[in-house]
Amino acid sequence: MGYEQTIGKAWNDLSGLSSEKRLSAKLLSDIYDIDVDKKTVSSNSCNVPAKDYVVIIILHYLIRKLKLKALPVASGEWIDFNQIEGGQGYYPAFKKRTIDRVVKKYGYAPEAILKIGDRLPAKRYNKGDAGIVIYPFDEVPVLITIWKEDDEFGPEANILFDRNISSIFCAEDIVVLTEMIAHSI
Repeated sequence: MGYEQTIGKAWNDLSGLSSEKRLSAKLLSDIYDIDVDKKTVSSNSCNVPAKDYVVIIILHYLIRKLKLKALPVASGEWIDFNQIEGGQGYYPAFKKRTIDRVVKKYGYAPEAILKIGDRLPAKRYNKGDAGIVIYPFDEVPVLITIWKEDDEFGPEANILFDRNISSIFCAEDIVVLTEMIAHSI
């Protein structure tokens, strides 16, 4: 399915779930306005239409939230991307588009990632040389951990998810969402 088909299906799914004609969703540091009748998603901060991949993530999030009436509460149990259903097949793309980007940017100065809490919904997490939990959506925590290089190993990073993320997003959506995070930090 291309973006057009995926977006069309998501709009159809959403319109059947809500009598509201206007919705909003906070994604990272921006609030998006969703007009169900006009089938538009716009960034509140810059008043422009959202990119297609952002529209898909937001619509899938809202669909799941409306279907469940409330998203599952974070379990507190962190899992690796490979533990997500379908994650093993997407892992090479996930690693290249997310973990490798984090290592490149923060691998030699892990503590610098802690400053992103000033501009993104995030909090420090005591793991590795630097750890931070980012909330791309309020109910969706993502843990990024970074380790400095030492005499034996180069710098490393890992991205973990709350076990309940699979109740909200499929593996492909998680890759896209995590890539958005990696670009934002």
